[in-house]
Amino acid sequence: MSPDLPEWAGRMFSAPRIAPYLNASQGNGVSAWSLYRWNVEVSAAFYSPLHCLEICLRNAEHDRLGARYGRPDWWQVAPLDKHDARRIEKAKDDLSRKGVQRPTADDIVAELPFGFWVSLLNRAYDRPFWVPALHRAFPRYSGTRAALRDNLQAMVLLRNRIMHHEPIHHRHLAADHAKIHRLLDYLEPRVGAWLRGVDSVPDVLARRPEGGTR
Repeated sequence: MSPDLPEWAGRMFSAPRIAPYLNASQGNGVSAWSLYRWNVEVSAAFYSPLHCLEICLRNAEHDRLGARYGRPDWWQVAPLDKHDARRIEKAKDDLSRKGVQRPTADDIVAELPFGFWVSLLNRAYDRPFWVPALHRAFPRYSGTRAALRDNLQAMVLLRNRIMHHEPIHHRHLAADHAKIHRLLDYLEPRVGAWLRGVDSVPDVLARRPEGGTR
């Protein structure tokens, strides 16, 4: 640990956790601690746009698949692969442990993770999902399913790093932020316009401390 780091910082946050920030700051403890704090701040700022993307994606896909299969619990008849079917069962089990013994379709939709909704854009689901239904969930998108899926998966990985308190300072965060808004625009441009009123990411990016490598 660097001698110019607060003693309590190394003790309470741990040397292994601080090490990547020291590496990015060329061993300067003051700069590393400033970078750590900024990483916390920018991670928090990304909550709002990621929140909107996850919620809007799942509702748009759920609506389209519900219409395709003619029922709100469309997963009961849709050709999900084993991995995604297990996610449905896990959601039911998790709800049961929370005391929800007879979950509604809306309960299950809300319990399913971001990654589940992105997985519905996998190549295996081209014929049953993408071609007849899911492409309509992205009315302003004209590219390939694969590119869309890859961009959304990148946001799942970013979300997971944030939720597990990992460093994100080394990422091209301005590009990540722009990607989230672009993906929201594919779903519904008015969401992105509304989000800009509460989205603090640009302000936080502008306050990045000096000294940390990008």
